[in-house]
Amino acid sequence: MSQGSCCIVCSRGLYSCNWKRSSAPGKRAGCWFSAVSLVSLLSLIWMYICMVTFNDREEVNGEGFGILKRWVNYFMVVIIFSAVLTSYCVLLLLFALVQVALREPLNLHWLHKIFLSFGGILIVSGVALLCTGWQKEWPTIPLSLQATAPFLQFGAVGALTLLSVFVFRGFHMAKEKWSRILIAATFAALAAAIFLCPLGIRSPCLIEHDELPEKPKLIGHRGAPMLAPENTMMSFERSLACGVTAFETDVQVSKDRIPFLMHDHNSGFLLRTTNVKDKFPNEDFSHSSNLTWEALQSLNAGKSFLKADPFRSVSQLSEEEKETARNQSIPSLRQLLDLAKQHNVSVIFDLYSTNQENDTVDTVDAILKSRIDPSLVLWLPPEEREYVNKSAPGFIHVYNDEAVMRKEGGNHLNLKYSKFNSEEIRALPGAGVTVNLWVVNERWLFSLMWCAGASSVTTNSCHLLKDMERPDWFMSPLTYQMTWITVDLVSVVVMTGLFFFQRKRHCLCKRKGAASAWKEKEVFPLLALLQSNKS
Repeated sequence: MSQGSCCIVCSRGLYSCNWKRSSAPGKRAGCWFSAVSLVSLLSLIWMYICMVTFNDREEVNGEGFGILKRWVNYFMVVIIFSAVLTSYCVLLLLFALVQVALREPLNLHWLHKIFLSFGGILIVSGVALLCTGWQKEWPTIPLSLQATAPFLQFGAVGALTLLSVFVFRGFHMAKEKWSRILIAATFAALAAAIFLCPLGIRSPCLIEHDELPEKPKLIGHRGAPMLAPENTMMSFERSLACGVTAFETDVQVSKDRIPFLMHDHNSGFLLRTTNVKDKFPNEDFSHSSNLTWEALQSLNAGKSFLKADPFRSVSQLSEEEKETARNQSIPSLRQLLDLAKQHNVSVIFDLYSTNQENDTVDTVDAILKSRIDPSLVLWLPPEEREYVNKSAPGFIHVYNDEAVMRKEGGNHLNLKYSKFNSEEIRALPGAGVTVNLWVVNERWLFSLMWCAGASSVTTNSCHLLKDMERPDWFMSPLTYQMTWITVDLVSVVVMTGLFFFQRKRHCLCKRKGAASAWKEKEVFPLLALLQSNKS
């Protein structure tokens, strides 16, 4: 069997699960080809959404734990399933295109139809769930395009060039004039949109090299939670090796009025990060004031990290580090302040409390008693600022709303990265305002914040970002313009050649077809007549 025959048989078998050639295409073959193309495109878009929101996987896993009270890396399950679905759909589309190229009938097998329909339903369900349950993540998608759009455009040009072979073949084979006009108009509109879309691309990383801002400083989000259990002394000590300029944490107050470090603050707030279920099996604590500091200190805050491995990073730890992590406990705010004072590192925190007035008093009192330099305390809780200003005038106040900050005469902003606006961020440092963006874990996102001029970022992956000497990519606007124009021109030249090649091939096929028809009509009847006369 020739190589061409093998290709035909394999493509036919994988697409239609039928190894013998069918005489004619099945019912609605064109509709199913369109369905394969559409679901493949949707799966690629969905996979892109999953990849750019990977930065916030911790939040998704935390919400999943809050609902099901069981730790699973939910986001990684979604990523793996999406990758399998996308691979399946794209391969199916490739088999379909091979069928078209080989002029084989498109008879999609019923099993593929079921899987394809199931995949389409899952993608639509995922988008609907994102729209209803995780709306705050949508701004991440257009934001990501500021980093990926230039490269997506190059890829789209390449894909358009390859697919033009099939478009040109369909154009030349179309018998009706209106069909040719429709194909040509649709392809021309798509090509124009892809070729010219760089005119609308805006990215802070399209700057001159001498305009690149200073690298943002790093703030350890609950320490270094990829390297140690979050909000433990080991975690904050590990973050010091990253060169962090501040510790970010979360403060709650115990029953006997001791401020301690813990993020979760709703029902079952100790379940995710401690062994509270083993220590107090018959009790369900819903608030920090349910437990004394002595009871909190009796809990283990490290074993769950080793067991759950939330960032798939435990394997990077040495046996000694694992043993240290296994013996971590819940630290008090005073312990963290002593570490910060020792290393001249700032502390920024949220205060989770249903009694902000009393808990603010106890927290401020604990900070003042530690004798830490007041300028190292970045006060974030918006409530009770008036009391804090009177009791501890040296604290630096940090705001999550620019309007409130300006009204109260502040100059420190702390914003979620999805509220990022490159023009505004770039202008603020020049006006004497420092801007911290949270939580930034992925290199592409950190590169974007760097190009925009963010003062600092709060991160889970300080050990990865500290080694970056420059953004992953940035180029001058002129260089980018020359690059995309060159890519577009090369594509136009290649597609022009493909168009005339297909035209020549089509004309040759028509001549051969005409010759065959002449033989059947003229030569074969003549030979038959001669044979009959001879007999």
